[in-house]
Amino acid sequence: MNNKVKQIILTGICIFTGFGGYIQAQQVDYSVVSVPEESSNQFIRITSDADCVCMPIVKRNGNKRIDWLSNRILDTSTDGQHIAYLSARNNTTNIFIKDLNKQGGSVQRTNRSAVLDFSYSPDGKYICFSETRGGTNQIFRTDAKEGYVCRQITSGSQDYSPVYSTNMTQIFFARQELKSVSIWSYNVQNNFLSTFTSGMNPYPVKSEQAFVCTRPNAAGKSEIWKINYHTGTEECIISDPERSFTSPIISPDGKWLLFVGSSKITSGTFTYLNTDIFVARTDGTDMTQLTYHAADDLSPVWSRDGKYIYFISQRGSTSGTANIWRMNFNY
Repeated sequence: MNNKVKQIILTGICIFTGFGGYIQAQQVDYSVVSVPEESSNQFIRITSDADCVCMPIVKRNGNKRIDWLSNRILDTSTDGQHIAYLSARNNTTNIFIKDLNKQGGSVQRTNRSAVLDFSYSPDGKYICFSETRGGTNQIFRTDAKEGYVCRQITSGSQDYSPVYSTNMTQIFFARQELKSVSIWSYNVQNNFLSTFTSGMNPYPVKSEQAFVCTRPNAAGKSEIWKINYHTGTEECIISDPERSFTSPIISPDGKWLLFVGSSKITSGTFTYLNTDIFVARTDGTDMTQLTYHAADDLSPVWSRDGKYIYFISQRGSTSGTANIWRMNFNY
């Protein structure tokens, strides 16, 4: 299945960083693996074209605006030995798992029609995912290693981006209602649902009753916020009037925040809007851009030891086909 088909499967079932009219992106050269600005990083391709890795949708409005799928479609197992990803095969999207220590193919973990996004539970026993069915998105839980039996968690019309709290008592997720998106939780013990605040892409903060999430501001740019759902304190930690940021994930040691941000590639009068990978301290300081390739780098996740970052990109492919890549983290 070519990359264009794999992108179309995800169209219309995702939340972007904004709305508006769009035109096709100008053709770029994806074939090089890295560019000079990335000379301190080593890039290793993890998958092959035969793995049919889904590429998150990116839409560009010339050199004025860029929007992208911010949902998490990549995750590493808790033992660090496997990586799970979303694959488009036979006109379906499902979760597949690849052994990072072995060559060869991947194992199919779900047998659904249109999985949208997912994440592992902290103990590694489960995978929570959202699926699009009949124009709605619901959240399900399945065993991380065997069987196809799934338990439905929510029944809202548009629920997605599920992630367990670090103590596994709650499953946070985003719910879209009309034009607003908010963070909810499902209590694993009593099945109660609670709503907290506006936002999407929730990710729990270890040892705190808090999570980080993405929020659009009044100007239409996405920011990263930290929400303490016990005290009600809300703090914007990543913001830039010229950029949007999404998909925050905290490093295993709790010191770094990994996320996607918009960027610009300029040459004379030519400007190309792009998505790249950034890190910052969890308080928002020391923000650093890690990737600069003209390809779109998206859906980053940490290795379980924090030494590497896995992400999805078309880099290194003459046809612009998406694959999973790994780069070292040297900070």
